[in-house]
Amino acid sequence: MSAPIRSQQQRKRDVLDRLSHDVDAWVATADPATGTPYLTPLSFLWDDSTILLATPAASVTSQNMQATGQVRLGLGTTRDVVLIEGTVEALALADVPADVGDAFAAKTGFDPRRSQNAFLYFRVQPVRVQAWHEEPELAGRTLMRDGRWLVS
Repeated sequence: MSAPIRSQQQRKRDVLDRLSHDVDAWVATADPATGTPYLTPLSFLWDDSTILLATPAASVTSQNMQATGQVRLGLGTTRDVVLIEGTVEALALADVPADVGDAFAAKTGFDPRRSQNAFLYFRVQPVRVQAWHEEPELAGRTLMRDGRWLVS
């Protein structure tokens, strides 16, 4: 039996809690020339308005995000879904304030500034957020559209 249907306000609270406490997300990008999808897990830091990712500069994910400026993130399980579509800004490691880099390292357990590989940070600005538990919550799953929360 399914859990009771949550209000959009409760779903938003649950999304914000997941962003604050989860460490990893599935990151989906696409090759700009072929449209070939690419999916990889990455750790992230939420700063109450944007999501910070880090990946090697030469990786497929990095190249796709730099070329398209777009990304889609998936959090949770198939029965507790959060999907986030966003625009992406690539940042050199030196362009991220030290305290933000420290917070990223503390949350994720990984500090790209200390890697021997060339890494970039990517700041994701959410433009669309959806959340649902199973089929009964498909209605009302869109919580953010065009970068604006639809619920308070």
